[in-house]
Amino acid sequence: VMPDSTLEGDANLLVLPNIDAANISYNLLKTAAGNNIAIGPMLLGAAKPVHVLTASATVRRIVNMTALLVADVVGGRMNG
Repeated sequence: VMPDSTLEGDANLLVLPNIDAANISYNLLKTAAGNNIAIGPMLLGAAKPVHVLTASATVRRIVNMTALLVADVVGGRMNG
């Protein structure tokens, strides 16, 4: 759509108008993915990535978010 963009491939980001729409969409996508597996939420656009874990996070979510954090550190996105 934007000829000067350096982005490639399919987008995997949803921007929603409020927290209620975000929660509904998150739960729909988690269910659609099968086995109730989802990774997130993450806050983007800050100076550095933010990985959010709530008190209700399952062990699987903690492991998945930890793996994502490690990938960010190894990839150099968390340096500085």
